[in-house]
Amino acid sequence: MPINLKGRSLLTLKDYTQEEINYLLELSISLKSKKIIGIQDNLLLGKNIVLIFEKTSTRTRCAFEVAAFDEGAKVTFLTNSQMGKKESIEDTAKVLGRFYDGIEFRGFKQETVEQLSKFSGIPVWNGLTDMYHPTQVLADFMTIKEQINKPLKDIKFVYMGDARNNVANSLMIGAAKIGMDFVAVAPKELFPDSDFIDEIKSISLANGGTIQVTENIEQGVKNADVLYTDVWISMGEEDKAKERIEMLLPYQVTMDTIRSTENKDVIFLHCLPAFHDLNTEFAQKIYNQYGLKEMEVTDEVFRSSHSKVFDEAENRMHTIKAVMVATL
Repeated sequence: MPINLKGRSLLTLKDYTQEEINYLLELSISLKSKKIIGIQDNLLLGKNIVLIFEKTSTRTRCAFEVAAFDEGAKVTFLTNSQMGKKESIEDTAKVLGRFYDGIEFRGFKQETVEQLSKFSGIPVWNGLTDMYHPTQVLADFMTIKEQINKPLKDIKFVYMGDARNNVANSLMIGAAKIGMDFVAVAPKELFPDSDFIDEIKSISLANGGTIQVTENIEQGVKNADVLYTDVWISMGEEDKAKERIEMLLPYQVTMDTIRSTENKDVIFLHCLPAFHDLNTEFAQKIYNQYGLKEMEVTDEVFRSSHSKVFDEAENRMHTIKAVMVATL
């Protein structure tokens, strides 16, 4: 049966079927191929899109803007609105729905993006909230399809680090929908909520996959096709840096971790930014305070042939383009 996503929002991958996710991935690959050879279809010609950012961004903003421009859309980048201050989210959504064809939101509360979708009457895309980051997962899965020569459902995907953040949540959902074997390797204090795990395990079982959460690094990473990690200290958690570093240091991705997979072709992914050297103000601050030169991943792994992080970053744009084209 043909897939029709016109008019749909993307708030979380929970709302999408395996077939719909695979459709978006195939569309992403097709649109990337066209861009490479210089074909412009102008599939979004005449469309107006607003990008609402509560949180700072590099890849998300650039990916949405370039994707929109490639297909002929016009974009408003909005960071100084009265939404939630002098105007309710509901009223803002109703106004923006009269002006625009689609809304992207990157911010804090999942409730905000859900309200925008409920009241705007147009597609709304989640560019990141504290709970979910669905567009990132599409880029991750597209990268796996390009780099590993076997079906996504046959992939063993291992996430290391804070297993209850927005990226980990969304990766677990995406893996369950596809039917992957997914392992979250994390300290017990950073396991996902048990109700969430039970919900996702049920989805995974229905699609022929498995979900595992463990503290055991050696067992968790064995036979991994993909090793994935994320920052240890997110925006707003700087005051907990010492505690989180002590908790997560055993889960740093090193070349020993790579070797422990026993898979010479394992790939490393990271949603970025990554603290793998001292070339940022934040990394220098951590070094000055705690003497740590690398955090969630070593520079050796980040720059190795296993690392596909910049292919992954590029694919943010192609998958976001696919989402906008499919839903508009």
